[in-house]
Amino acid sequence: MSLPKSVIVSCAGTTLTTDERRLFGQANPFGLILFGRNIESPNQVRALTDEFRACVGRVDAPVLIDQEGGAVARLRAPQWEEFPSASVLGDLYRIDPVRGIAAAKILGRMLASQLAPLGITVNCAPVLDLPAKDASRVIGSRAFSADHRAVTALGRALCDGLRVGGVLPVIKHIPGHGRALADSHFELPSVTASLDTLEGSDFLPFQNLFDMPMAMTAHVLFTEIDPEQCATLSPKVIEGLIRQQLHFGGLLITDDICMQALKGHLPTLARQAIEAGCDLALVCQNNKEYPYDTKLLAEVIEAVPVLSDATQKRWQNAQEWLSPIGLFDPKLARAEFNHLIPEASRTPA
Repeated sequence: MSLPKSVIVSCAGTTLTTDERRLFGQANPFGLILFGRNIESPNQVRALTDEFRACVGRVDAPVLIDQEGGAVARLRAPQWEEFPSASVLGDLYRIDPVRGIAAAKILGRMLASQLAPLGITVNCAPVLDLPAKDASRVIGSRAFSADHRAVTALGRALCDGLRVGGVLPVIKHIPGHGRALADSHFELPSVTASLDTLEGSDFLPFQNLFDMPMAMTAHVLFTEIDPEQCATLSPKVIEGLIRQQLHFGGLLITDDICMQALKGHLPTLARQAIEAGCDLALVCQNNKEYPYDTKLLAEVIEAVPVLSDATQKRWQNAQEWLSPIGLFDPKLARAEFNHLIPEASRTPA
């Protein structure tokens, strides 16, 4: 079997189509990401993740999902329990840091207990962005806090909870999306803050959690670092800032390259992201601009290289970062979580 290609793909529905099975079996994409269109029931999701791994011939092929809690959660009631947004933990931390950190770790463990039995091994969470007052609402309650110390503490605790549940976290959106005045799903945000300002705030949670196994880039143009290319496509940001200055050594995934913040031919964008220093291009095809298209997906996979030696090592390190899964009682954990979180804040928002 050849090395995997440097891309994470999506699929059209709740099972793989004949075309998808053929494409994934021949092209060997690194991983799969799931959306609401792919989710029906626990047994169905487990069958889908097993089917993908069988196609690519790798039992460790990662399957990703966005299961943050609150508004961003692909697994929903009544099939799955729902949890509040990250801002609820930030509110608790402001009152009582010890209780906030404890709640964040329990939440991470509860999320892992939802995902691992389904064959989902990577959660695209937590958000480490610091939301600015005048910024786009795309981050909003998905962020823990505007205080970098709170975000650092809560982010690490949630990652620790996922870790002991056998699920890899993805810190996002490195090096920071909180000042973006626009929603990168629809246009490219530009951040004009000085480097000193960014280094003293937005970058700090990512710098403090440099040892996490995986991170996702921000489709944001930082004019003081690279006025020409957004972070995802900029060697100055990827290699100069994220790798060298922030010391992040983990697996680096792009945010979805189908988002309208990026303009151009999708296969070219994927290749540019890898050339800029990202390890993996994420191709979701989950919007009106790019509805799911197997033919276009095949072109993207063809355009990117196989995993580099450095990416293979980072993936190995990520898997070794996980802890053995221990005993866990979800009912007891939920009771403890409810004890920590005020009742009015438990409803997902």
